[in-house]
Amino acid sequence: MTETTRTPAAAATPPHHPRARLHYAWVVAAVSLLVLVGSAGFRSAPGLMMTAWNSQFGWSHGIIGVAVSVNLVLYGLTAPFAAALMDRFGVRTVTVAALLTISVGSGLTVLMTQPWQLILCWGFLVGLGSGSMAGAFATTITGRWFRARQGLVTGVLTAAGAAGNLIFLPVLSWLVQGAGWKVAVMVVSLCATAVSVPVLLFMRERPADLGLLPYGAGPGDVLPPATSGRAVSRTLRVLRDASRTPAFWLLAGSFAICGATTVGLVGTHFIPAAHDHGMPETTAASLLALVGLFDVVGTVASGWLTDRADPVKLLVTYYGLRGLSLLLLPHLFASDVKPPVLAFVIFYGLDWVATVPPTIAICRRHFGADAPIVFGWVLAFHQIGGSLAATGAGVLRDRYGNYDLAWYVAGGLCALAVLACLALRGRSVGSAPWPTPLSSASIRS
Repeated sequence: MTETTRTPAAAATPPHHPRARLHYAWVVAAVSLLVLVGSAGFRSAPGLMMTAWNSQFGWSHGIIGVAVSVNLVLYGLTAPFAAALMDRFGVRTVTVAALLTISVGSGLTVLMTQPWQLILCWGFLVGLGSGSMAGAFATTITGRWFRARQGLVTGVLTAAGAAGNLIFLPVLSWLVQGAGWKVAVMVVSLCATAVSVPVLLFMRERPADLGLLPYGAGPGDVLPPATSGRAVSRTLRVLRDASRTPAFWLLAGSFAICGATTVGLVGTHFIPAAHDHGMPETTAASLLALVGLFDVVGTVASGWLTDRADPVKLLVTYYGLRGLSLLLLPHLFASDVKPPVLAFVIFYGLDWVATVPPTIAICRRHFGADAPIVFGWVLAFHQIGGSLAATGAGVLRDRYGNYDLAWYVAGGLCALAVLACLALRGRSVGSAPWPTPLSSASIRS
């Protein structure tokens, strides 16, 4: 009798388990965050050096804008192929190769004397390297390693771009002013090499390689299979299939406008535009870095909202508010930092790349296991839009002596993006199931 009365108490005692360890998905996410912070910082340099190159070589804003445009186009066109190459050869291999390409490209610019050399080094080499670590990289990491918190992690990794600007812009600006642009680009080159070290040491390909499920997955969940085959043919096949759907073109068109109004216009020309109004370049660079600070907040919040709200409604809100802010910007610039321009910086920072988590979520719902490559192609349109804006704004500045028309055109484009997103609301966004069930024999939780 005594024994039976003790049995429930004994049964109520939880069995002993080893202390839970940090899921390795968070280690992979941390390494990915470092890579993306560095990648964004490396891309921010041309805007800082535009005035220095103009003074030393006599190159116009339009010519330098062409180099930035080539960088942005290659950044975009590389992204979908990089996603397939990561499936084929591994994330670690592709990422390290990309970082070393950036290191070589930025380092060689110290030897340039002609515009074509700037286009070759910063346009082609840095564009190819940074494109290999574009949004498709974050989509690949979150798709492989996370089932829970996908939107939040996507937001954090997307915010890494803003964090890169926050870290690099003030430092590079100080170096350009104090030690010269050549020292600044050598710092970029050395940092790109340094970032490759933790990738080699800590990056892993898939949870199954460590005998794990993705974070938040259960034993009965269906997971994406490891793909094989030729990366180029798969990338082009995915583009062919996706391009037959209206949703792809609506996403691609709206994201092209996103690129035009962020990396192409503000990211490239904000500093020289502020300088046109008498603001010191170091001050303008600090403001652009502040955009990055609030972008971290806005993008992480957007990732959190994407897990809970309709991503299409989020995009409509983001593009609408962005357009209004750009229409007001020409009237806010001054020779020093005044409350109106500071308000723009805070507001625009919150909105900068908040579009990425909901765009990725819509790609996942429409295209399932091919979402990383599809998003890579959508990102290519983002960069094409950015490249057109980078060159176009420079040409307008050379012709009219200011950037006012560029800001007004950007505001109108945001209205078109709103219409494209509204068209997405009436279309099915049902999630496509992963095609291959999880083999629980080869992994453990």
